[in-house]
Amino acid sequence: MDPAIEDWFARRTWQTPTWTVPELVAAKRGRDVSIVLPALDEEDTVGAIVEAIIPLTTGPAPLVDELVLMDSGSTDRTCEIAAAAGARVVLRSDVLPHMEPVPGKGEVLWRSLAATTGDIICYLDSDLVDFDPGFVPALLGPLLTEPGVELVKGFYRRPLRLETSDSAETWGDNGGGRVTELVARPLLSAVCPDLGAVVQPLGGEYAATRELLESVPFASGYGVEIGLLLDTHSRSGVEAIAQVNLGVRKHRNRSLLQLGVMARQILSVALARGCVDGLSIDSGAGLTQFVQVGGEWLPTSTATRTGERPPMRDVLGRTRVA
Repeated sequence: MDPAIEDWFARRTWQTPTWTVPELVAAKRGRDVSIVLPALDEEDTVGAIVEAIIPLTTGPAPLVDELVLMDSGSTDRTCEIAAAAGARVVLRSDVLPHMEPVPGKGEVLWRSLAATTGDIICYLDSDLVDFDPGFVPALLGPLLTEPGVELVKGFYRRPLRLETSDSAETWGDNGGGRVTELVARPLLSAVCPDLGAVVQPLGGEYAATRELLESVPFASGYGVEIGLLLDTHSRSGVEAIAQVNLGVRKHRNRSLLQLGVMARQILSVALARGCVDGLSIDSGAGLTQFVQVGGEWLPTSTATRTGERPPMRDVLGRTRVA
């Protein structure tokens, strides 16, 4: 590892976060914290996640000031369950209603900036199994206590859900994060070596300052996380990035076909930010994959148009207040 990257890793990586909630409440110093749960048909998991976070929102001096579920068009009971558990539910169509929503996780993350008020935003995926509320103080720790940190990425071991003949839920010790290992990590090492020591560049658990998030564009689809990482590096340098060990993260694993679409979007976003001449983030080119039907391999195409939303500050007309 390059000595400069090794030095960053040593100073900006917390392998065993030890911040306590009272310690972080004292470190807030007037700053508000918003937690955002992006969701699309997550009725099986979202209730337990909200219930686990709610204690952090209570008391005379809570760590979390706002807990919002940003719904991306769920057709199941996600919104009903989240609201009953105590979250404020916001539909993507109700935020910036003059702008037609587009599909994608990045879209609701972007719109959440107009639906929340916190000085610090913490994003947590809504499909997590056995959610640990300790994720929250761990992600907030560097932002509240370390000068210069603007983005904190969580990292973790990612078990892979294994299919069994009796449909019992079992988990392999490792194997998750396939797109990270096969696409994102090799790509970052090529286009932005400074970020080669980020353990989970695509992870959905991270926190950042509103100042940062409102100043950068958001890719609308699955490329949102790698786009934010690269844009933070470009805007503020690697010193603005930190990472914390969250232990274990279990979530719904996707099929190889779905991961292929995800990888295509991530590649578009990352390469467009890597100064590759002539590359358009929104070229409209789809991804062709193959499925085996009756012994034949047949092509199937999936649109991967990603697009971007502009910095929220431009939309809301905000100016930085010193």
